Amino acid sequence: EVQLVESGGRLVQAGGSLRLSCEASGFTFDDYDIGWFRQAPGKEREGVSNISPSDGSTYYADSVKGRFTISSDNAKNTVYLQMTSLKPEDTAVYYCAAHSGSYYYTRDSFSFYDYDYWGQGTQVTVSS
Repeated sequence: EVQLVESGGRLVQAGGSLRLSCEASGFTFDDYDIGWFRQAPGKEREGVSNISPSDGSTYYADSVKGRFTISSDNAKNTVYLQMTSLKPEDTAVYYCAAHSGSYYYTRDSFSFYDYDYWGQGTQVTVSS
């Protein structure tokens, strides 16, 4: 059974940092892409970042580029999202998701429709 479990979300002040974790199980980690998405109240789900653990290639949405860093620890089947210079507009429930294969994403192609498996989410709240 595929499982994705997020952790690390909490309340943080603007300008602060936070690291989210996504622990995966039930599939061959290297054979899947792992993405982070977020959804704020009343807004559509937004793609944040993706990593292909097989080769470490990454993609970032423009809204987080330069502030967020995605990484993977393949020995632990875990993907991390290091978030710095947090802004109130980063407030959302953050989800990790997985799909088989390794995709090269661009701004136009990165979509949650590609992902088959989802975690339950972790709340990140950035206060001003």
